[in-house]
Amino acid sequence: MLSQLSIHDFAIIDDINLPIKPGFVVLTGETGAGKSIILDAVTLVLGGRADSSMVRAGSSTAFIEAEFVLNEALQEVINPLLLEDELQGDYPGLLVLAREVRENGRSIARVNGRTVSLAQLRTIAEPLVDIHGQGEHLSLLKPKAHLPLLDSYAALNGQREIYAGVVAQLQAVQNELHALRRDEKLIAQRVDMLTYQIDEIAAAALEPGEDEALREERTRLANAEKLQNLTSEINAALIGVDGDTQAAIDLIGEAERALHKLADVDDAQKELLQELQGLSFQLSEIAARIQEYQDNLEHNPQHLNEVEERLELINTLKRKYGETIAEILATHDRATAELQKISNSEERIAALETERESLLHRVGELGEALSLARQEAAKKLSAAVEGQLQDLYMEGARFAVSFERELSAEGAYGANGRYAFDRGGLDRAEFVISANPGEPLKPMARVASGGETARLMLALKSALAAVDATPTLIFDEIDQGIGGRVGDIVGRKLWSLAAVGEHQVIIVTHLPQLAGYGDAHLQVSKAVNGGRTTTQVNQLDRNGRVDELAAMLGTGHETAVNGANAILNHVQTVKEKGSLPNRSVV
Repeated sequence: MLSQLSIHDFAIIDDINLPIKPGFVVLTGETGAGKSIILDAVTLVLGGRADSSMVRAGSSTAFIEAEFVLNEALQEVINPLLLEDELQGDYPGLLVLAREVRENGRSIARVNGRTVSLAQLRTIAEPLVDIHGQGEHLSLLKPKAHLPLLDSYAALNGQREIYAGVVAQLQAVQNELHALRRDEKLIAQRVDMLTYQIDEIAAAALEPGEDEALREERTRLANAEKLQNLTSEINAALIGVDGDTQAAIDLIGEAERALHKLADVDDAQKELLQELQGLSFQLSEIAARIQEYQDNLEHNPQHLNEVEERLELINTLKRKYGETIAEILATHDRATAELQKISNSEERIAALETERESLLHRVGELGEALSLARQEAAKKLSAAVEGQLQDLYMEGARFAVSFERELSAEGAYGANGRYAFDRGGLDRAEFVISANPGEPLKPMARVASGGETARLMLALKSALAAVDATPTLIFDEIDQGIGGRVGDIVGRKLWSLAAVGEHQVIIVTHLPQLAGYGDAHLQVSKAVNGGRTTTQVNQLDRNGRVDELAAMLGTGHETAVNGANAILNHVQTVKEKGSLPNRSVV
């Protein structure tokens, strides 16, 4: 809910920093003092239209900032929006909205100190406040909100979620069907391409690691002559090739024999003899392995060409299907699976069509049950709202929920035909109202503005208090055309809406009987300082409230003070009882 409002250089407001308490808050003051200007500032910070006339004369910029404390339910709605655009604040439960209007008419919107578009500001601000008198900020005037409110009122959210889950299944089936039928020519082309890929890879008969082994073999074949010469040189050095060259093995043998004689004389050298004997053995092993390597060396240009061709084939496949043999083989497997799926598309289409028909019947069945429950709930809601309207002295007013459906040849199978549907159901619902006897029911958005409409909104808000998630409700002109008795009833309902419905309710009023119910009372006044008119806001204590209510009563001073005290004492009694009496006892 709204916890702090700061307004600078806006219209006749110079500088106001206004803490706003929870509960029922009333704003009173003489006409022209600036009460509606404060509401205009709230409207602006929520994304309302801006123009240069809003900037205080002599100033270059008007600035409005509003702080909102978010409960857990609102955090679940708003925090994902903030995360999406990296607009998180320092505290997850605190949201700061700001609007700056310059003298050239240009405006800047901010969320938690970061500049955003006006559309972003409106999206984030939409769940926060309902302002009666500013239709774009009144959620109850938006038909898309009516069905969810009715479902919440009737505790149908669980039933609606089950229905929506079946619709989601149906949509998935329809999407797959559409993909399969999208273009038969493209599918045929895809079959040809997949078949070619599978055959080409399969014909290569690749083995994992084969390319590495081939590269090693190519190196040996390409350097066969050089390798022969080098191994011959090594063999000559190790074992000799003729009697004229003394080989390393022969020399080490002579050293071994001499060291053996040395060890016979000096036992301490036997360890050294063992080491030399080991070296002699290792050298013989090396010579044998070199000889084996030389015997296997092949100078075969034809085989070298075959290896080169095999490597070129593998490299060609890598350029097409993957950087490694493993990736090429994985491409083969994916193509095989896709080809099998496409090849079975006719069977799959038939199965999907059967499943779709079954789900269309299921959607219709669940949709009809949901519709029936909604219609029953609509009757109860209508009675509740009309009861609220009677309390507000609108005896002839009627309220109802209008349900409509759209026939569709491809729709869900309902009780009397096939109907268009979405995840919300088969119905389109809208709240309709007749404010006076004999007048037809009309959509709420078309009901005339003024105090009568405000009372309609109050009746609806009261009936829907438990399920209406908008935390802050602002009413302007709600006392238009009503007297003291009705004002008392309206005050009780607004206070009850704040206390029982856990809303923050803010109103602008001229009725003392209504203002007396405020949990917090703000007096708006204007003063002239330095030749300039400025708006001031004061938080009133008990004595201040008595003076303000007495001034609003407008009778003789002593009588007015007595009347003001009587109003506050009466309100205290009502609040202590914690109930909303029937108007007949007023």
